Amino acid sequence: MPIETPRWVPPLLAVQFLTRVPVPILARLSADQAADGLARALAWLPPVGSLIGAVTAFVFVGAQAFWPVWVAAVLALMVEALLTGAFHEDAVADFCDAFGGTVSGERALAIMKDSRIGSYGTLGLGLVVLLRVAAMVALPPLLASAAIIGAATVGRLCAVTLAAIVASVGQGSAARAGRMPPRRLAMAMLLALPGMAPIAWLRPGATLAALLAMAGLLWWLRRFVLRRIGGSTGDCLGFAAAMGQLALLLAVAAR
Repeated sequence: MPIETPRWVPPLLAVQFLTRVPVPILARLSADQAADGLARALAWLPPVGSLIGAVTAFVFVGAQAFWPVWVAAVLALMVEALLTGAFHEDAVADFCDAFGGTVSGERALAIMKDSRIGSYGTLGLGLVVLLRVAAMVALPPLLASAAIIGAATVGRLCAVTLAAIVASVGQGSAARAGRMPPRRLAMAMLLALPGMAPIAWLRPGATLAALLAMAGLLWWLRRFVLRRIGGSTGDCLGFAAAMGQLALLLAVAAR
């Protein structure tokens, strides 16, 4: 018989997946319901990203009433890291460590699973965070808020898109969720629209440029991970999310 998963399960699983917000009601799910709900939760990652971006933007703008803009940006990212458990930042470090050298296959997968961070991961993560801060402080508060929310949304959409175009390998959460079917990718795109609408209205050209850059990035990333490890992992999806997020911020901050 088909598994009947309540409609409220996928969005709450997406919240649990991307943040440290406790969702105790999910403990009532059976193992089959949890597995089915996780697969459906991928479509809800962009709107949950919008909520995360809204928190980051609120802290960034609010903190500027008390501290200089650079301090406000760092505080905003600190709060975001506490909210998400540095979920995508960990993925960026693992991805850079695994692929910064020339290893591939099982060796690369083993490096991604290693909790330790190497020189490639340290440098890659540091540069990504620094670029995010620099792009945020380059924008006026209203535009920065729209850009932060839009970037958080479209970054998760990048992760969802990669899950749709590359099969997963390994035993992590990406493998348990399975490959994203086209109808769920379409749903994710629709759910991403509210979070992307403000920055698309304020900076349509920059938004379009960022989307084109993300399409190119995903095309390259698909070829890259298929060649190096034969598929995608949760860290690959997290790296795609971080790069998509950074692409929009840099596009909006560009002169």
